[in-house]
Amino acid sequence: MRDIRPIILCGGTGSRLWPMSRTKSPKQFQTVAGPGSLTFFQATVQRHRTKGFGKPVVVTALQHVRTVQQQLTELQCDATIICEPMARNTGPAVLAAARVLAKEDPKSLMLILPADHIISGNLNTPILAMRQAASDGRIVTFGITPTYPETGYGYITDGGKFTNYNGLHNVAEFVEKPPLSRATSLVATGMAYWASGISLYSAQTIMDEFARLDTVSSEAVAQAVDQGEWADNCLTLHPDSFRKSTNEPTERIIFERAKSVALAPLDVEWSDVGCWTSMQAIGTADDNGNVLTGDVISVDTRNTLVRGDKRLVAVVGVSDVIVVDTPDAVLVTARGKCQDVKKVVETLKGESRREAVRHSAQDHQWGQSQHVMTSQDHDMTMLSINPGSSITVDPLPGRQIIAGRGGLSVFDGISNRTLEQGERTMLDIIDRTKLTNTSSDKIDVLMVTLHSSISTPEKVDAVLNA
Repeated sequence: MRDIRPIILCGGTGSRLWPMSRTKSPKQFQTVAGPGSLTFFQATVQRHRTKGFGKPVVVTALQHVRTVQQQLTELQCDATIICEPMARNTGPAVLAAARVLAKEDPKSLMLILPADHIISGNLNTPILAMRQAASDGRIVTFGITPTYPETGYGYITDGGKFTNYNGLHNVAEFVEKPPLSRATSLVATGMAYWASGISLYSAQTIMDEFARLDTVSSEAVAQAVDQGEWADNCLTLHPDSFRKSTNEPTERIIFERAKSVALAPLDVEWSDVGCWTSMQAIGTADDNGNVLTGDVISVDTRNTLVRGDKRLVAVVGVSDVIVVDTPDAVLVTARGKCQDVKKVVETLKGESRREAVRHSAQDHQWGQSQHVMTSQDHDMTMLSINPGSSITVDPLPGRQIIAGRGGLSVFDGISNRTLEQGERTMLDIIDRTKLTNTSSDKIDVLMVTLHSSISTPEKVDAVLNA
């Protein structure tokens, strides 16, 4: 029997988990239990690094490829990476992975996995048990027994057992995010399951279904893969072709219309961790029901989640509250209002605030950038450059740097000079400047940019991502 290839989908922004999740550093790349723990993405990868599973395929946005590569390196895990030039929902992402695998073996078995869910229990055994059904052309969707009438999940209803596949059921109906009354009645039947987002089928099966039900996407994604560019085991899909594909989830394009779809119930603890209340539910609570992460002191506090970062957080005399501290933003909300956090993100985006897009600190291949402050007159950023690494800074009038220690080489395209500790220099206003750490230790460089030279917040982001 063939090994199953995990297909890990790293899309989504997780706006309801702000301020931990940002557009440029979304939920799936954040740690599950605070500093030192695996990220959601890494936990998904590790879950299927066992017998019966092959080399994973990761589908991610082009802007996140370096993060994916870094987190895979931390796990010492080899993977094929597919980069989407723009978001087109899960349908085209899954089809692109199928096209890539089909070039090796059209009968490859694909396990579709969201990168940002938390699962505990025996997941792999029931998945491996469905290999024969998937090899025979079945699209196997995995359902979770609901514990309450959740209105934010889709449901799959049981249409009766198959006689030739143990544990496999027909699908009677797909119900997408029902109102509370319908969700309550579905749970009461005992015949409905939460749609987990996990599914299993062969590459050939899903390609055939797309060719039958969505010819536009079938042709567009085939061209995007064939005309894409490979580099270091990473495929960047052809943008003009991929853009033509249907911007819809696989469930809507295929599952709800295909006769080959079947249901396999899972007996596991599962959460899509869609909001901070979900984060509290998966955490380890103290005797007062508090889930505390980081340097936290709680006094007379109950049923509260506090997620600290780099400073002390103290909570006194509160109940049913969520407190999330990050270096540049703090969220305080009642537990019942967590779904409304996305409204904060919408406000931040409407005001072009940096806090909606990225954290003040960002990791790069060359080191780290840390936004220090912004005033009416200037913007300050600390660049920490690794030994032997270089960064190229875009030209803007009024930009200058101060070296934290000796050994910083500054090249403006014509001449090169070395700054010693505490020395300052203005950067070229026409050409890009290359900064290189020639020492054996990390160098901190303070970069100051006058606001008169920054016309939009996007330019500030470009500086920090240089």
